Amino acid sequence: MTTNGHNHPTAGLNPEHAPRMQPWAELAPDVYKAMVRLDAASRKGLDPVVAELVKIRASQLNHCAFCLDMHTKDALAAGETIERIVQLNAWEESQHFYTPKEIAAIELTEAVTVLTDGFVPDEVWEKAAKHFDETELAHLVAAITTINAWNRFAVTTRMVPGHYKPGDLKH
Repeated sequence: MTTNGHNHPTAGLNPEHAPRMQPWAELAPDVYKAMVRLDAASRKGLDPVVAELVKIRASQLNHCAFCLDMHTKDALAAGETIERIVQLNAWEESQHFYTPKEIAAIELTEAVTVLTDGFVPDEVWEKAAKHFDETELAHLVAAITTINAWNRFAVTTRMVPGHYKPGDLKH
């Protein structure tokens, strides 16, 4: 019996889908490099735990399997717990797993990510502003915006999840 690299049998599983194109980073290297610089700049001064929670939550909302694979693995490698990662999709009913500051960041992530539901509500912004100073808040908004852009590149080009190892890519 073959395994998928995680000691799980692969017999009977659906085959991987193919990406729509060769890696877009190779086709548009200047865009990719600019995104990497934007990502690094957006994280400056931002708590790395908050940054990973934001990346995972936005990727859940955007159904970005590639980014979920990457950022859950990076978060685990950085010491995040499986329990907090698993509960993130249902954070409203499991707020006791997170700090008030993390909840404020998660709520802001949802509001910025799902703009089709309307504007970012004042109460969400005000809650975040209580937990983040203006510089941190500016970086938080930049980090949320950046992961949303990464999600859109990955989802649109159908990047294949499952092969990422922590440290392979940094964005």
